[in-house]
Amino acid sequence: MAQAWLFPGQGSQRVGMARDLMERFPEARARLEAADRLLGFPLTAYMFGTHTDDAEAAAAALAQTDITQPALYAHSLAVVAVLEAAGRRPDAVAGHSLGEYSALAAAGALSFEDGLRLVRLRGQLMAEAGRTRPGTMAAILGLDDEAVEALCREVVDEGGGFVQPANYNAPGQVVISGEVAAVEQAAEKAKARGARRVVMLPVSGAFHSPLMEEASRKLAEAIAEVPLRAPRCPVYLNVTAAPTTDPEEIRARLVEQMLAPVRFTQILHRMQADGFTSFLEVGPGNVLTGLVRRTLGRDVEVATAGTADELESLLQQTS
Repeated sequence: MAQAWLFPGQGSQRVGMARDLMERFPEARARLEAADRLLGFPLTAYMFGTHTDDAEAAAAALAQTDITQPALYAHSLAVVAVLEAAGRRPDAVAGHSLGEYSALAAAGALSFEDGLRLVRLRGQLMAEAGRTRPGTMAAILGLDDEAVEALCREVVDEGGGFVQPANYNAPGQVVISGEVAAVEQAAEKAKARGARRVVMLPVSGAFHSPLMEEASRKLAEAIAEVPLRAPRCPVYLNVTAAPTTDPEEIRARLVEQMLAPVRFTQILHRMQADGFTSFLEVGPGNVLTGLVRRTLGRDVEVATAGTADELESLLQQTS
């Protein structure tokens, strides 16, 4: 059965992430130690929460975008190292926002080292953009995509500032992003039109919107310098929701990705149409597993590979 590997983005991090992987799998330990060396600071101390005795401070430090992004990437690629050592490879990959970089590395399009440097820079640039062009994001639950798109257009047309859909996560679950006043106005419109729930997100900027333009421009310069190879399997891209194995297509879409919506719902529907009925979430948490079930139903096969126990169970089943 063809299996697609899915890679999580921001929001899946937690203090203690990957510590059990480092303790139990030499391949994971090697990759996590390499991340510390390459970055020149102890990323794993932030992941494990060992840099402070204050649990609240540890969670706050890990939630900083410039730490969160390399932490998630390193965790996912540590899992990939273990799976590869056991002879496991995906038939297709996709990632949610930051997770797209993990997916590209897992498919061999991007080296582990280059991917790590890019996601560290991406996190730094996004944090900087959030300070210079403040914005926010909100999750709209219970309205369809077209209704959310329409209310965003209304806010813009009425001169309320800029807001647009940022993440199409699942049917009835769309995240919007933009200037603070515009997002708040769109949130009120959503409530008035019957949204089941509207949640303002604790983020440091308006990700996946034009407020990230300066960050995108600087990241584009770095992406232009990075070698990209043809991936070993199709990569379903955030910007287009379509599969590709073309390195230059990947490069162009990575540049656009910071400004454009993440079309995860559409990716899952396209994967299903292309024959994928088995999905493995590679990395911490089970956010994407929930999105798969909400989007494609309960009949699809979904598994998680983020903890040492999950990995051992998975490898025993397939050995």
